[in-house]
Amino acid sequence: MSQTVYLGMSGGVDSALSAALLCEQGYDVHAIYMRNWSRDLPGFKCTWAADLADAERVAVTLGIDLDVWDCEAEYKTTVVDYLVDSYARGYTPNPDVMCNQAVKFGTFAQRAFADGADLIATGHYARTQHATDPAQPARLLRAADEHKDQTYFLWRVPGQTFNRVLFPVGDIPSKAVVRQMCAERGLGIERKPDSDGICFVGEVGIRTFLLDVLDRKAGDIVEWETGRVLGRHDGAFLFTIGQRKGLNLGGGPARYVVRTDTQDNVVYVSANHDCPALLTTELVLEDCHWLAGHAPVARNTLAGQAPADRAPASGQTPVAGDYVVRTRHTGALVPARVEPLPNGQARVSFDTPQRLVAPGQSCVVYDGLECVGGGIVCPDTRPHPRW
Repeated sequence: MSQTVYLGMSGGVDSALSAALLCEQGYDVHAIYMRNWSRDLPGFKCTWAADLADAERVAVTLGIDLDVWDCEAEYKTTVVDYLVDSYARGYTPNPDVMCNQAVKFGTFAQRAFADGADLIATGHYARTQHATDPAQPARLLRAADEHKDQTYFLWRVPGQTFNRVLFPVGDIPSKAVVRQMCAERGLGIERKPDSDGICFVGEVGIRTFLLDVLDRKAGDIVEWETGRVLGRHDGAFLFTIGQRKGLNLGGGPARYVVRTDTQDNVVYVSANHDCPALLTTELVLEDCHWLAGHAPVARNTLAGQAPADRAPASGQTPVAGDYVVRTRHTGALVPARVEPLPNGQARVSFDTPQRLVAPGQSCVVYDGLECVGGGIVCPDTRPHPRW
């Protein structure tokens, strides 16, 4: 008897091909469209209905059932409210990280298993490696397509969940091949563009969304080196570390956001791309989550084979050692020493200065191909040298 797989189908290319591959592999596939957000925003009509129509067409082509599950309440509480609160506090969050933890591999997974699913599947670019002991959690590995790899957004998913997860496109070498495979199967979805940006904000942009839910609060844009007021802004919460566009300072050199102070509502900028305040050799992470596994001391690999089983407990904190880290989706893998701290935080140290990461972003830790966990970047607390 074939296993039953509940597939999260978004109406996009990746989940469409995932559905086709699962059917070809003999699974009993039930497609689920998760309606997470349906509200229109100023100047932007939400695309959920069009996406659902695309998912329905693929389901009909494959001859599989598709149901719509309303997840808006959970999404609003765990993703949207989290995003708004984070920006209000001067953080730049990763809502997709929270969506994966709380909705796609939280609400959806729990409901699917309760409904009789043996496994769940999504169109994420990721892979898993199962332990020889079924009691041990599966390991999360980067996808074959390094550019599309989405393990950066999966580091907060409980490790045991991956024991019952399939990532059908994780071994496919490129998105071009994914599109070609869709075309070969007559799915009619292969030309659909990728969705970019925050999933529920879409083309409207994060600034427009935030000004729709948070009050404008005029304040100063101040030159970091001199303290000179250069202009005004509509709210420090609208800016993020390293930002260059949207400052509206008129002519002159390009300037970069160095620090935001949401309490005093001040945005500090510098015309120096290599301003010392924009570089660091250390990050402190909070709210850390560790998947199955911990790396040996002084081990550092950018690629290669997945690490051998070390039979750790799920969620075990890794020992201090050399890893590689990624601080943005598709960003470079950078060698770093990761040191867990007694208070549940972790310190990430670099041999050479790196660009400062905005607080609230994820720093994800890898041992070879394996994602071992990560944490949320804390605010930079280094004092201004002139203050």
